[in-house]
Amino acid sequence: MGKTLVALSGGVDSAVAMLLLRERGEKISAAYMKTWMNEDESNFSGDCPWHEDIEDAKACCEKLRVPFEVVDFIKEYEEQIVRYMVDGYKNGLTPNPDVMCNRRIKFGKFLDYALSKGFENVATGHYCGKLENPDGTCDLVMGADPGKDQSYFLSMITQEQLKRAEFPIGSLLKSEVRDTARLSGLPNAEKKDSQGICFLGKVKIKEFLKSRIPENPGSIVRRDGKVLGRHMGLHNYTIGQRHGMGIPSNSDGKSYVVVSKNFDSNELVVDFDSPDIPDLYKNEVVLGNWNWINEKIDGPLEVSARVRYRDPCVKAFFEPLSKDLARVSFDKPQRGIARGQVLALYIENKLVGSAFF
Repeated sequence: MGKTLVALSGGVDSAVAMLLLRERGEKISAAYMKTWMNEDESNFSGDCPWHEDIEDAKACCEKLRVPFEVVDFIKEYEEQIVRYMVDGYKNGLTPNPDVMCNRRIKFGKFLDYALSKGFENVATGHYCGKLENPDGTCDLVMGADPGKDQSYFLSMITQEQLKRAEFPIGSLLKSEVRDTARLSGLPNAEKKDSQGICFLGKVKIKEFLKSRIPENPGSIVRRDGKVLGRHMGLHNYTIGQRHGMGIPSNSDGKSYVVVSKNFDSNELVVDFDSPDIPDLYKNEVVLGNWNWINEKIDGPLEVSARVRYRDPCVKAFFEPLSKDLARVSFDKPQRGIARGQVLALYIENKLVGSAFF
């Protein structure tokens, strides 16, 4: 059995993943990935508690007598994730930094680092699972906890990356992870889960983008052309957004939602939520550049589709149109699909592929 490098975040999930591997008798070491220096940002202030995370990760390793180190990926993270996110917003997209972080950093740069140090695998605290097939390939499956399943965030990893991955807590419920941490006396057993984008801490996305993208004011208009207000930049909004536009509800108390962004006229287009608005509700999408975790779907097939992490899977029909393009038709219209987001396809509990809208 080869050596495994555990990616510790300072949270309870990755700590329990390390604990389970140790109890199995695997040869392990652990590392904290430093990806963000809040001090480098002079245009806004926030709370990015990486100091505390490192100390918590180190304390867990001392408790379990596991070798620990801190690896510096600040430059790589800036180039691969922060720049991807900022450029995406500049170009009118709604990027997903967590999905890209898993592909480029955790199972990209971190895996490369582990292999260069003589490790054969990397382990994380993701709530998902891996099935090893008789032919040597692997499949990515949902985690056992339906409320915590994180397979969606791994939908852009490759087969080679998956072969080198271990997900020790994928078969557990979150409550079982907490109980395991408490019974084992892990120092971070009661630590709250982190929220929001992985590197921003408590900083709101609008504050961060203000430090990277100049304001570009324009009009907020209704679909019939009536001007309702002003926006400070189209990058601050996403399709389906209900709040934060600074325009009042109508006399009936109905709130406006974002239905489209017109970059030619720099207008934010809003209206009242209705299934009759084609930009807001979509029955089907045509996407290309699919990422297949294992075998490619090469014919018409009924699947399940997830358009956002928190959204439930819905029944859909996959239909190849050419070598790269495919149409996905939803049983129920999907609301608020934005360019830059990820569509993940499942067959039962197996995540088979994904593509960007």
